[in-house]
This record gives sequence, C-alpha cells and structure tokens, in this order.
Amino acid sequence: MVTYQAQIEHDDDGRWSAWVDDLPGCSAWGRTRQEALSALHDAAAAYVEDMVEAGEIPQPDGELVIQEPVITS
Repeated sequence: MVTYQAQIEHDDDGRWSAWVDDLPGCSAWGRTRQEALSALHDAAAAYVEDMVEAGEIPQPDGELVIQEPVITS
C-alpha cells in the first residue's frame, strides 16, 4: 500500500483546492472540502494507475482510499 499526503485549502473565490505534492500535477477542486477530496481521490487513482502501467511504481495492494487529509493507494 502506498500512502500520499493530500494538501487542501479554501480559496478566496470560495472553492476548495486539493493536491498531492508527491504526484506532480495531481490536483482537483470542489465547492466543498469533501467534494475537493473526492475529486482528488479520482485524480490520484488515475494518476497512480498510469504510473503502475508505465512501471514507475509497483502495483498497489488495495484500492485507493482517502483518510483526510491522506490519500492511500
């Protein structure tokens, strides 16, 4: 299992932004904190799947799970 720390902040425009520093370019936003984390979960799952297919990380032993503010793959 691989664990990634999620970062989240409330933007001036009212949206929530979320990203993973260890997955460059992996980010998402939402109208609520939970919506942003849910969108980040989906983005991170696709990101990690692409990395696995490219042989950049080993196949994770489980599904991607968010435990605020951590994402696990």
